Amino acid sequence: MTAEDPVEFTMQGVNQVQINDRVGMNFAAALRSFLRQDPDVVLIGEMRDRETADMAVKASLTGHLVLSTVHTNSAAAAIDRLVNMDIEPFLIASSLQLICAQRLVRRICDACKAPTSIAPAVLRKAGFANEELDSIHPQKGQGCDQCRGSGYKGRVGLYEVLEINDEISELILARASAVEVRDAAERNGMITLRGSGLQKVREGMTSLEQVIQETSL
Repeated sequence: MTAEDPVEFTMQGVNQVQINDRVGMNFAAALRSFLRQDPDVVLIGEMRDRETADMAVKASLTGHLVLSTVHTNSAAAAIDRLVNMDIEPFLIASSLQLICAQRLVRRICDACKAPTSIAPAVLRKAGFANEELDSIHPQKGQGCDQCRGSGYKGRVGLYEVLEINDEISELILARASAVEVRDAAERNGMITLRGSGLQKVREGMTSLEQVIQETSL
């Protein structure tokens, strides 16, 4: 079951609800109705307020898989967002399983891409390790008819996946900052949005300029 604003495309086998605040059909009202029907999976298009977030957490605690979105700058910041919506940290730690932050960057045009030179100091500042500077060959679109002279064609996603383990749960209970949560997640192997972007640069899929523009260290 989904509650969406708007319903962007129809999916067969899924009960989809269009949100309409003018008649009182908001995310919280839709979720209340959903839970009476005992669904296995609930998708809430966006958690915008305390009531919706509170009901989503309670639905999760009663055995439902709840998927939703919030607007934040990083995966770790999503925890702060829930706290700011007055969700108790012990409820967040008990119900939250995984957070995925994402960004879209422009993909270099395959028809006109060519190696480009970037100063080692710039690569180092962006996050590349000293030992890999000589082996990196950044690409840049030269501009052609296929990309209308822009050097880019299409998009590629950058992803930051934060899995909630025992250490992260303890940090949530202690009301740790987003920076502390991020650092702990990185120690456990999480690749940040910047790290995901740098990997796309190594693979020649996007430019360093795009990664720096869309991510922060």
